[in-house]
Amino acid sequence: MKNFRSLLLVALAMLTVACGTTNTVPITGRKTHLLVDDAQVLSLSSQQYQDYMKGAQLSTNTANTAMVKRVGQRLSTAVETYLRDNGYASELQNYQWEFNLVANKQVNAFCMPGGKIVVYEGMLPVTQDETSLAIVLGHEIAHAVAKHSAEQLSKQMRQQYAAQIGSNVLSQAAQAKGLSTTTTALAEMVGQLGFKFANLKYSRDNETEADHLGLIFAAMAGYDPRLAIPFWERMSQQGGNNVSELFSDHPSDAKRMAALQKRMPEALKYYNPPVSAPAQKSTTTKKK
Repeated sequence: MKNFRSLLLVALAMLTVACGTTNTVPITGRKTHLLVDDAQVLSLSSQQYQDYMKGAQLSTNTANTAMVKRVGQRLSTAVETYLRDNGYASELQNYQWEFNLVANKQVNAFCMPGGKIVVYEGMLPVTQDETSLAIVLGHEIAHAVAKHSAEQLSKQMRQQYAAQIGSNVLSQAAQAKGLSTTTTALAEMVGQLGFKFANLKYSRDNETEADHLGLIFAAMAGYDPRLAIPFWERMSQQGGNNVSELFSDHPSDAKRMAALQKRMPEALKYYNPPVSAPAQKSTTTKKK
C-alpha cells in the first residue's frame, strides 16, 4: 500500500506537469505555462512571508514607513483598477497588498506572490523621492502581476521531474494532514528545491518585463515614468556588498536604459499627473 501511495503521488505530480495552466501577462500579452495554480503558490508564499517577517526588524522611521505604504497603496489601487477594467477582474482575489519598510542597509526590495512587498531602508538613499520609490515598487508589483515566481517555480519543477522521473521524491507527502495531495506534494518539492520567494532570482527576461510593466504601473498611479532613467542610473552606480543579488540578474545598464527609453512613449500614454504638492523626499541622509 505504501508503494502504491508513492506511485500515486508521482503520477499526480506528473499529471500536474502535463496539464498546468496557461497564464497571459497583462499589457505585454506574453503567455506562460505554469505547473502550479494560484492557490498553491499563495499558500506557500504566505507561509514564507510570515516566517520572514518574524525575523525582520521593521523600520522605526515613521515618515519613511508612511511614505512606503502611501506610494504602495497608490500603485496597487491603480493596478487593480487596470486589471478590473481590462478583463483580469478574477485575478484581484489573489492580492492582499502589504507594504513594509525594514531596518536593513542593503539596497533591496522584493515582492512575494499575493502582493507582500518589503523595502529595505538601504534603498531610500538611492530612490531619494516618492516618484523613484514608485519605480521600484512598480517593478516589484510587476513581478507579482506577471506571476514570475510561479514561472520560476514551474521551471525548477520541470528540471526536478526530468532528473528524478520515477523516483520516490514525493513518497512522504501523503503523511501530511489537512492538505490536498497535490498541495502537499508541491510543498515537499519546494522544500527540497530550497525555493525561497524572498530571494528568488528571476530570469533577465522576467526582469526586463518587470521594468516594462513597472514603468507603466508607476505612470498609471500618476508618477512621472521619465524619472525611471535617472533612478536606474543611480542604481548602476551602486557597488559593494550592500547591493542585493537581485540586481545582478538584471539586464546590463546600457540595455536597460535603451529598453526603458523604447517603452517611454507607451508609458507616457498612461501618465496623468495629479495636481498635488511636490513629492516628499525620504528623511534618510544620502552618504557622500
